[in-house]
Amino acid sequence: MSRPTFTLAEGQPISDPSVSTTLPIFGGGGLTTLGDTLLIETLTHFNRERIPERVVHAKAAGAWGEFEVTQDNSWLTAAKFLNGVGKKTKVLFRGSTTGGEKGSADTVRDVRGFSVKFFTEEGNHDIVGNHVPVFFVRDPVRFPSVNRSHKKHPATNRPDWTMFWDFHVNQPESVHTLMHLFGSRGIPDSIRRMSGFGVHTFKMVTADGRFRYCKFHFKPTQGFTPFSRQEATRMAGVNSDFHNEDLWNAIARGEYPVWKLYVQVMEPEQAETYGRALFDITKVWPHKDFPLIELGQMTLNKNPENWFAEIEQAAFSPSNMVPGIAMTPDPMLQARMFAYPDAQRYRLGVNYTQLPPNRAICPVFAPFERDGMGTISRNYGGEPNYVRSTLSSGIPSQVLSNVRHTERIERNAVLAQNEIHVDDEDYIQPRELWKRVFDEAEKKQWVATVSETLEGVPPELKEAVIAMFGKVDPQIVQMMAAKTKVNSHL
Repeated sequence: MSRPTFTLAEGQPISDPSVSTTLPIFGGGGLTTLGDTLLIETLTHFNRERIPERVVHAKAAGAWGEFEVTQDNSWLTAAKFLNGVGKKTKVLFRGSTTGGEKGSADTVRDVRGFSVKFFTEEGNHDIVGNHVPVFFVRDPVRFPSVNRSHKKHPATNRPDWTMFWDFHVNQPESVHTLMHLFGSRGIPDSIRRMSGFGVHTFKMVTADGRFRYCKFHFKPTQGFTPFSRQEATRMAGVNSDFHNEDLWNAIARGEYPVWKLYVQVMEPEQAETYGRALFDITKVWPHKDFPLIELGQMTLNKNPENWFAEIEQAAFSPSNMVPGIAMTPDPMLQARMFAYPDAQRYRLGVNYTQLPPNRAICPVFAPFERDGMGTISRNYGGEPNYVRSTLSSGIPSQVLSNVRHTERIERNAVLAQNEIHVDDEDYIQPRELWKRVFDEAEKKQWVATVSETLEGVPPELKEAVIAMFGKVDPQIVQMMAAKTKVNSHL
């Protein structure tokens, strides 16, 4: 096989890509000219080879794999990629921290992103979630603020626990997620061993139009082991890309990580009386009431050949849903369905769906999304692109909606609108987590971890943080007061 020839960007051969053309001058040196296309191309492309990083979830690892159906799921959904035992679907996975920049450490205490793109014959389906089952806020207007409070202070450009705790004391619906974040789940020792949760409530719809509410869960078959805060801090200094390296090396040596995909299911009749937790992402559905049901398993078996092209340019959104899976009146879900594609249009351009890691494998005919900067793979030729055209040579068939649920959506939408206020119900599940899930060792570790972040925080804010967790359980007040030297009268 002959070696390739060096060329310019549009294919013209060049003799040496490492030498620019100069005009010699008296006394040595030389002058470059605008006629040196190689030099101009090299410098101008270099100035533009970075794109805006994600505002959140900038630091990530990723890999390719496949999803295999392991159960008969036809009673739950008409989605083709979930039907037919043994059926396999190509997937792209991206696991990330949330608050840090691209150069930040993998092993910081942070909510991890867990995103999977399924390349199905009905289009791309994305599950875009986190490694804990709940989120900090349930009102989408607070989403930018929660992330800003976790980032660097605008004056000092340093992480700031005072800013962090000031936000959460004033948004106490976040207490459930804080219990998880500062517990053993806060820092997984490997992406291969962290869980993934869809977090939101979705609908699964059968071929006859019946629907059920659902929540998605990925569980690693490798088991879960956490990093202690001491080991995580040490590793951040030794190897800030530890999680990325760990995933890459495991796949390279053939130790392919596997996750089982489960779903929790709630019948519409149950939802009518279930209350705020139906669409409130600060709350979980208890497994004793809604047990996990296996759907299939995901295996990651191929590293990217070019990380930028395949992982950095990958774009995920919960708005990517195939027939058989549908949205709900979850306010945060609906906001993310707008915000995530909008972020990618800014970051990657209006035609980001045509890039290789985002391109659907099924035929795509979306004539109202044509032209624009960066059109790559399709422009629909000379087909007219206005509604109800009769001039097209091959008008695609229309697919009727398979979701019939207007008799219930209005009542459930009211439930969603009433989830903004904070009351004792917001402390019930964190209380259960503290009393029934955390053992004594984890309680002590949790208190030590939170107390460490309160060093240097103003006394009145420190007291407010302890008081907030005191609503979870009075024992927390006593333990944190002893650690932080705050008066335990709180």
